[in-house]
Amino acid sequence: MSQATFTPLVSVLLPVYNAEAYLPLALESLLRQDYKNLEIIAIDDGSTDRSLEIIERYRQADRRISIVSRENRGLIATLNEGLGLATGEFVARMDADDIAYSMRLSRQMALFDAEPGLAMCGTGVDRLIGSRLLRGKPDPIYRAASLPILSAFFTIFIHSTVVFNRRVIPDDMLVYDPAYPHAEDFDLFRRIAGRFPLAMIDEALIAYRIHGGSVTSKHQRQMRRTHLKIVAENLERQGFSVDTSALRDIALSVTSSGIRSLALFILEVERAIAAQPTETRGAYEDGLLCFFYFLYQLIADENRPELTHEFLTRTGKWGLIRRRERYGLLPASRAPWCSRLSLAASRKADDLAQYLRSVPAATVLPRFGCL
Repeated sequence: MSQATFTPLVSVLLPVYNAEAYLPLALESLLRQDYKNLEIIAIDDGSTDRSLEIIERYRQADRRISIVSRENRGLIATLNEGLGLATGEFVARMDADDIAYSMRLSRQMALFDAEPGLAMCGTGVDRLIGSRLLRGKPDPIYRAASLPILSAFFTIFIHSTVVFNRRVIPDDMLVYDPAYPHAEDFDLFRRIAGRFPLAMIDEALIAYRIHGGSVTSKHQRQMRRTHLKIVAENLERQGFSVDTSALRDIALSVTSSGIRSLALFILEVERAIAAQPTETRGAYEDGLLCFFYFLYQLIADENRPELTHEFLTRTGKWGLIRRRERYGLLPASRAPWCSRLSLAASRKADDLAQYLRSVPAATVLPRFGCL
């Protein structure tokens, strides 16, 4: 069926908080979608910059934009308010600092047209650092049959890429739960994945902006705590006979005793996964591997290389990290100060490489010509 006859209304949920630096590009990218039947619900969550003025200027030019402006209530309250205001059968998420490519919604809606029972789909992303666009690559783990399993271990979609199908998802399920701050999307996606089919369009249809002022950057510690809480709940609900208290403990404090418990937890989950049927075992292994990297980063960010060394030793996972990091961490158990120097030099090299990638070039943001 062509888009000419398949044009249900798409409500785009756009929470805005002090986003004046990025908001014009985000709004323009939505208004220039080749799928035209949409409403943009922009909720200004108590911004103190010029965000509201910018939204109003765009609304004057295109009445598909509606505005709610009020005191700050936080992201979860804002998202739930937007869901209550949305009138479309489909609801798309968009962040005020990201950019949607012009074919984003038409590609997603074509998939819903082809698969009417689909509850939700996400897409790949390119990453936008400064003015430099880093191309995303397809990830082979995102098979439709694997998504429910993967959703137990990590947030399977970038939130800003998602479209929800309200014909399939019940209204009482399509709600963000305030009990999961800064990982509310992880919680919602796992609940939907547990009951309905999902899909990933393994093509970058969003430019996902990475910067220090993003919600993910500002609330990383709380996000990680909530993430660990959700994974613990998922494993318990799925009947894994493992003690998840190590996840709750490491969320509160990264200590040597916590590392020992966490390593035992990882090894116990590996044994439980090895007993899974062949048709699902691979997805569980992929999910656990992604979760391992999450834990590794959490521990490494404590800047106590002796603890990172202990975690890798007790789990037997030295082979999963970069050679440069391995060399930096190897002396950590005997001379942590030496490891800190080596790892600091490694981080400086990474920072320099990232800076060089982000230097403006003549071909900067080439895909934005299709906005």
